[in-house]
Amino acid sequence: MKRNWEMEELVDNFILLPHELQLIGNKTAENRLGFCVLFKFFQREARFPSNKNEVPKPVIQFIAKQLDVSSELFEKYDMTHRNAFYHMAQIREFFGFREATVEDANKVTDWLYQYALYYDHDIEHIKIETYHRFRELCVEPPTIDRIDRIIHAAVNSYEAKFFKETYEQISPSSIEKMDMLIDSLPDDYEIGIDASSVCDIISFSMLRSDPGKPGLQCVLDEVTKLRTINQLDLPLDLFNGIPLKVIAKYKQRAVSEDIRELRRHPAHIRYTLLAAFFWVRKREITDNLVELLIQLVHKIGRKAESKIDQEFLKEFKRVNGKPNILFHLAETALNHPNGIIKDVIYPIVSEQTLKDLVKEHKNTGLSYRQKVQTVIRHSFAHHYRQMVPKILEVLTFQSNNETYKPVIKAIELIKNYAGTAFQYFSLSENIPVDGVILQSMKEAVIEKDSQGRARINRINYEICTLQSLRDKLRCKEIWVVGADRYRNPDEDLPSDFEKRREENYKALNKPLDPEDFIAGLKKEMYDALTELDIGLPKNEKVNITIKGGKGWIRVSPFEPQPEPINLARLKSEMSRRWHMTNLLDILKETDFRVSFSKHFKTVAKREELDRESVQRRLILALYGLGTNTGLKRIAAGNQAENYHELLYIKRKFINKDNLRNAISDIVNNILQIRMQEVWGEGTTTCASDSKKFGAWDQNLMSEWHIRYRGRGVMIYWHVEKKAACIYSQLKTCSSSEVSAMITGLLRHCTDMDVLKNYVDSHGQSEVAFAFCNLLGFQLMPRLKAIYAQKLYRPDPGINDAFSNLQLVLTRNIDWNLIRQQYDQMIKYATALRLGTAETEAILNRFVRNNLKHPTYLALLELGKAVKTVFLCKYLHSEELRREVNEGLNIIENWNSANHFIFYGRSGEISTNDVEEQELSVLSLHLLQNCLVYINTLMYQNILSESKWMDIMTPEDYRGITPLIYNHINPYGNFELDMNKRLAI
Repeated sequence: MKRNWEMEELVDNFILLPHELQLIGNKTAENRLGFCVLFKFFQREARFPSNKNEVPKPVIQFIAKQLDVSSELFEKYDMTHRNAFYHMAQIREFFGFREATVEDANKVTDWLYQYALYYDHDIEHIKIETYHRFRELCVEPPTIDRIDRIIHAAVNSYEAKFFKETYEQISPSSIEKMDMLIDSLPDDYEIGIDASSVCDIISFSMLRSDPGKPGLQCVLDEVTKLRTINQLDLPLDLFNGIPLKVIAKYKQRAVSEDIRELRRHPAHIRYTLLAAFFWVRKREITDNLVELLIQLVHKIGRKAESKIDQEFLKEFKRVNGKPNILFHLAETALNHPNGIIKDVIYPIVSEQTLKDLVKEHKNTGLSYRQKVQTVIRHSFAHHYRQMVPKILEVLTFQSNNETYKPVIKAIELIKNYAGTAFQYFSLSENIPVDGVILQSMKEAVIEKDSQGRARINRINYEICTLQSLRDKLRCKEIWVVGADRYRNPDEDLPSDFEKRREENYKALNKPLDPEDFIAGLKKEMYDALTELDIGLPKNEKVNITIKGGKGWIRVSPFEPQPEPINLARLKSEMSRRWHMTNLLDILKETDFRVSFSKHFKTVAKREELDRESVQRRLILALYGLGTNTGLKRIAAGNQAENYHELLYIKRKFINKDNLRNAISDIVNNILQIRMQEVWGEGTTTCASDSKKFGAWDQNLMSEWHIRYRGRGVMIYWHVEKKAACIYSQLKTCSSSEVSAMITGLLRHCTDMDVLKNYVDSHGQSEVAFAFCNLLGFQLMPRLKAIYAQKLYRPDPGINDAFSNLQLVLTRNIDWNLIRQQYDQMIKYATALRLGTAETEAILNRFVRNNLKHPTYLALLELGKAVKTVFLCKYLHSEELRREVNEGLNIIENWNSANHFIFYGRSGEISTNDVEEQELSVLSLHLLQNCLVYINTLMYQNILSESKWMDIMTPEDYRGITPLIYNHINPYGNFELDMNKRLAI
């Protein structure tokens, strides 16, 4: 049961109804409270609490208040006494439940084996399904230990069947080829691509590796990998219907084992693990090849433009005041039609100015584009043309839209001509041009021969086709067979949406009738515009003026708030009591209190090590990853564990899922331990923003950042109001912050119920406003270009209304478009909610390259309406503006602490393995949350003393944050032994 409850939730779930109160009878105050707590807990959870601590304090207090007794009486209630057992029997009888029997346990085991495990193997999720099943059977579930045994029995039975059935589908030839791959090859064995048997020339370790920096060798390596897996001839339907996350679990297990471990398994386990690995890797490699293609095509144009820009900048000089120059030239020429240019024109406009005008036109007009195209053609013909056909050869492109079929036909044509020396396509070919070649490029692509016949220049046609392909791949109008992120976009949507329409609408809390939805939004717009219009003349901080002939919104900056007078003293007291506390001890103490290490389960079949050793090595390994010092340095300063032992723990126990579960547990405990009088009521707000980290660049994740400069990756954080980070993501520098923002709100898996999210300008868009509205979140951005924002009208009939806003009011919202696409918008929002595909894969459909998509146009209209409502409230309320600003200051503080903790190797992520990069980021996330957890306890320890609590002011509580580190030592201890010498 979650720990934090709003008053509305308590009323909905824990109010005692009259017929329920009749069950109390003549029980004593202590027994009344104990009985009612057990009753309402059972009513909600269909089980009794395993101990008193499982019942949240707000729930006990709410029930005690209804009974007019003290909540402290629950501490005296003995859950092991016969009275409690009688109460439980009474409650079971009331709800029609009975105690579990051995037969019930066997039935649930069989049910898990047949249904639940087919979809999910996460133990915590399976545990939830197990409790749900007991509830459906009206049976009180057994003890926690018995539940664990039931789950493990079901998992073992399922896996035994799964391994056996999968193995039986694999042919002997495929098994032989897999055996060849897991045999180690000499380090100096030359890997090529043109060989009769690809399986003979590539190692298993190479198949596990990520692609490097986009280039010829990287392309050839990835193509070799894909061909190798294709030549294994695994059945196409080997894992039909089995969810990807289940297969990915077995792939993770195969990756965590070395060749020796794999060979020790029985045949049916060994080859099933290998088949799962190859099946998942095929999808990943296909995605990597598509990503390489997109980056290479972009790189061709970018490098050409950069080269021409550098050449032009040497000579380029922009001429200002061209309209005046043209006027003086025209006036002088008309007044002296027979004059000599040197005598008449040059005194008015100098010869050098005219030369600069000619250069500027050449450098910015058609001449510039022609030179760029010349460079693109040259670089493509002499370099990129070696790579692109290799990628196209192994990928199969499809489209669900007839409009983009010409691009696919053009790709097939390019494939057919690959390797030939023809400069032009054959005149007999049916060459698609419309829908492939931009109008501005047709002149360069379509030439005339000596007889005046049109012919297609092959190189120019290939370049234009690849540019069109790149645009359509990015918005998924064209997709790739066998890919995951670039798969058929129809697979991203829930297949049973139509059957579960009412359920899906209810989950989003949206009406089935679009008219009801539109009427509600119209009213919100009208109310918000009216409020701003009426309040604007009295608003001293906001005014609307004209600048450059356009409406201009001016917002005055905030006045500085008073400095909290006691916070400095409070921090000094913390430093005095816990002076230079080791960061490693912070991590250790958090695990002692939270037991987050229990979430780190081995990917192997069973654990051989005792849990105490696992816990110790886990803490050291997580510290090495989270501080970026690495496992070798941590092992060097620790005599009890060596590097190989820590590496084993990392390989077997530390993965993304385990880290996320541990982080969620820590966050939930932070929310649980907070004293309301110090930190205020439970929060429903968080802020999100990204932070750039330097990283090695021989991979597809690291990119050059155009704003921050330098190569690296972005980490996108979601931080709640009191500095606990609920979610983190590793992203490329060019990836969408909007998709990262929505992903964190939907996938954080903590007890926090997020309703509001603060972002900066990069984390918002009209599509973001639309989806946040459909998903039930309030998007609250701090807009950098607030001066240029426009407000939309809710109806055409009120164009004269809102007289004070006329300068920034623009057109009406197209409600017909929203009405027509309402169901589709709900369908895409449901896909995001259910996680049927990655958020970015779904949102990529709604980008500027896809303006013809009707759902995209409807989302833009909806976003404009929702954004108008927000802007009106934002401009009207200084309190709201300050709230957004304070929220974003919290995440800036979080970002500032990153480098204090992630100090190793100058804060650069020193690996090209993308999965390793993500483990480092999540370990940092975990370690920093541990700091917040312990600091929260330290603050509360000090403030529990009346002498400190009595001097605290509202400003002190406003400014207090548990994310401080002046009292922390992240580096460890340094011991100097003057009697010890190096053995030189």
